[in-house]
Amino acid sequence: MIWMICLFGGIGAMARYVLDVSIQRSWNRAGKHGFPLATLVINGVASLCAGIAMMSYYSQSVDMETVMTFVVGFLGGFSTFSTALNEVLSLIRKRRFAMAVGYGAATVLVPLACVAIAFGIALLGGHA
Repeated sequence: MIWMICLFGGIGAMARYVLDVSIQRSWNRAGKHGFPLATLVINGVASLCAGIAMMSYYSQSVDMETVMTFVVGFLGGFSTFSTALNEVLSLIRKRRFAMAVGYGAATVLVPLACVAIAFGIALLGGHA
């Protein structure tokens, strides 16, 4: 199982890179946006997927080994909360305090909301 987690971690990191570059290219086309949208989107998607995975396990649709391979492996490589914290510090260094506070709050609240949405979808779908 360990080699599967490592393999999926690498795949998740590659997926993060592709999505990050794609979002940055479209978001920063004119170079005017200083808001780190890519990391926020990536972490939101990872949190939504983690919530869906956990609800799948809870409803006994998927076994724990599969969930752990996906969550710890793929989503562990895909999500990047350390980058989010680094981006908050970067905004502070640039004296963009309001954006740093807003982004810091969004970094916590968006993933929590995404997990709650995943749980809600599972409960409404009758899978819990």
